[in-house]
Amino acid sequence: MSGFHPIIAVTGSSGAGTTTVKHAFEDIFRRIGIIAVVVEGDSFHRYDRIKMNTEIAKSKNSGNILTHFSPDANCLDRLEKLFQTYSETGKGEKRLYIHDDIESAQFDQTPGTFTPWEEINENNDLLFYEGLHGGAVTDKVNIARYTDLLIGVVPVINLEWIQKIKRDCTNRSYSEDAVVDVILKRMPDYINHITPQFLRTDINFQRVPLIDTSNPFLIRDIPTADESLMVIRFKDPQKADFQYYLSLLKDSFMSKSNTLVVPAARMGLAMNIILTPLIEEMMQ
Repeated sequence: MSGFHPIIAVTGSSGAGTTTVKHAFEDIFRRIGIIAVVVEGDSFHRYDRIKMNTEIAKSKNSGNILTHFSPDANCLDRLEKLFQTYSETGKGEKRLYIHDDIESAQFDQTPGTFTPWEEINENNDLLFYEGLHGGAVTDKVNIARYTDLLIGVVPVINLEWIQKIKRDCTNRSYSEDAVVDVILKRMPDYINHITPQFLRTDINFQRVPLIDTSNPFLIRDIPTADESLMVIRFKDPQKADFQYYLSLLKDSFMSKSNTLVVPAARMGLAMNIILTPLIEEMMQ
C-alpha cells in the first residue's frame, strides 16, 4: 500500500464482468477529476496467442493443461514488480494485449500480440488494474499486498459461464464448443488461483440471477439487470455506512452484518455511492 501512489485493482475471471466495473470506475475518475493509469491483466500474459496455443498443446501430454488462469501462463513477477515500483515511485512499465480486429486496426498489430513495453506517463494520480490476478498470492509473489483497494467481481458460476459464452462467441468469433472446452480446461486453475483471491478483496460484487440458469450451456441470453440482484460483501463492515446506502438505494436490504443486497439495475448507482467516498479519501 502507498500513501502517495495508490493502486486500485479489480479482479475476477474471464467473463465475470470486470470490464463493466472498470467502466464504472472510469466514470468516477472522470467525475472527480482523477488521472488514472489503466493496466489490463491480459497484458501480463506470458505468451502471445499463437505461442499460448503451442504451450497448451505441449501441456496436454503432461495431463496438466495450461490455462490463462495459471501463474505459469502469466508474468506475475513482472506484475508484482509494477505494483511495487508504482507504489514507491509512481513509475513502472505497461503494455497492451491486442484482443480483436478493432484494436488491431488501432495499433496496427495482429490480434493476439502485445504492444511494446513503455514507461508510464508520470502525470497521474493512481494506478487502476483490471484482470485475473489483482489479488494473487503464490509461493513466489504477493501482489495483493500492494493494493490500496481490492475489488472482486464474482457472478455465480453459471451466470459467469453464460456471460463468457455470449461474449466470446459474439465479440471474438469463437464457436460455442470452443468456449465450453476452455471453461472445462480452466476449472482446476479457477479453483486454485482465482477463487482464493476473493478472500483478500475489500469489497466483492456478486451478481445473482433471479431466473433459471441451471443449464448455462443452453441459455442464449444473459439475464437482464431487472432479472438479477447484486450481493455486495464488505471485508470490514466498520468502513461501510449501511444506513446511508439503504437510504439511497431503493429496494436494497441487508442479508448479513457485512452484506448489502441491491437490485442489479442499480449497480452503477451503488458503485458510485460506495466507491466514490473511498476514492476521495484515498486521494486526500
